[in-house]
Amino acid sequence: MYILIVGAGKIGYFLAKRLYQGKHTISIIDKDRVICEEIAKDLEVLVVNGDACDPKILEEAGIERADVLAAVTGDDEDNLIICQLAKERFGLQRTVGRVNNPDNEHVFSELGIDVPVDSTKIIAKIIEEEVSFSDFVNLMSFKRGKLAIVRVDLPKDAPVINKELKDIALPKDAVLVSILRGEEVILPRGDTVLKPGDDVIALTLIGNEPQLLNLLAGKL
Repeated sequence: MYILIVGAGKIGYFLAKRLYQGKHTISIIDKDRVICEEIAKDLEVLVVNGDACDPKILEEAGIERADVLAAVTGDDEDNLIICQLAKERFGLQRTVGRVNNPDNEHVFSELGIDVPVDSTKIIAKIIEEEVSFSDFVNLMSFKRGKLAIVRVDLPKDAPVINKELKDIALPKDAVLVSILRGEEVILPRGDTVLKPGDDVIALTLIGNEPQLLNLLAGKL
């Protein structure tokens, strides 16, 4: 997969490094020449020095053959403009935009950014999960606010304990993505049996969360 990353700060750098190690083709754009030179020495990826709000710079970085663009600069306005350029001018199907100010998340969704990533919100959710021992945590929403990734912790008396997934009737438009069991990550299959203490990660339509929580944990 060809992935274009805009913003070579710490987030952009480590994102590029991880995706490159995952055998993806990566290109990076950043305004800072010094940072570009450092990354070019460290990673075998295409690095373009320039402003990604300029379509010519995007073209130089290979946007016309990119599968995904991730705008992860520290400026929400730039991230929004870059993602819109990618979709409207170059017809890119998938854009990811970093949201630095949580108040801007709804703007990103309304203007068509496929996956607005509000790192502040995600971190807050993780903290809330750890301190509140909640049975249900909404980790992230995307697709213009229509879908959510949620985590459900299964108590000992959950109605789905010791049942195979094929025997569990999930709510419409809900899919189990993974099961965290201690240090183990399990990809769900029909014969997978749910155990007490499992953390279930699911994808569901916004609004279906109460039904999913009731089915899996027996709580509304």
